Amino acid sequence: MQVDLEIPDRPQRRLALTFDAFDTHHHTLWLRYAHTQVGSKAAAEQVVDAACARLLGHWQYVLSRESVPQYAWAVLKEEVARWLDEHGAPEPLLADTAAFQAAIRKLLLPETCDQFAVLEGEIGLYTAISRLPERQYDVVVLRYVLQVPDEEVAEYMGIEVATVRSHVRHARRRLARELDIRETETETMDRAPRR
Repeated sequence: MQVDLEIPDRPQRRLALTFDAFDTHHHTLWLRYAHTQVGSKAAAEQVVDAACARLLGHWQYVLSRESVPQYAWAVLKEEVARWLDEHGAPEPLLADTAAFQAAIRKLLLPETCDQFAVLEGEIGLYTAISRLPERQYDVVVLRYVLQVPDEEVAEYMGIEVATVRSHVRHARRRLARELDIRETETETMDRAPRR
């Protein structure tokens, strides 16, 4: 008895392999970003899975784009927006997720004495961040909340590194006005640790 072994279509296999490599490189950051936007790890996994399914469904087209990371980032953001809309959330849940995570990290420091002030400050900051214009918001979330280096932020957003830094300057000024603090106090954002 002779068995015909089906040989997989090589071009399709190569496409699948390139997608797997791309996904492996970006998946963790996408999950972290989605979590800050939708509020839970389970929901973040749903969002990222939906984005990956969309990308894989027309991966050959995605590869023809000028910037694959930028295109994929746009798809991820669309899936976040879709999830928020389907779940009746009027805006990303950044203040609910990232603010509490940042406050908890600070509360664990021995020099933190006023726990409510820490929590109130973090919630105020992240609420103000959530009101930034979209490009500034994305830059601030990627750079400071997720600690992505400027070069990667530029790649995701399809902009120059100088433009990333310009968005940061404008965001700092806006946040300083909204939070009624001197702009020099917001310069600590520039000293935030980056990978």
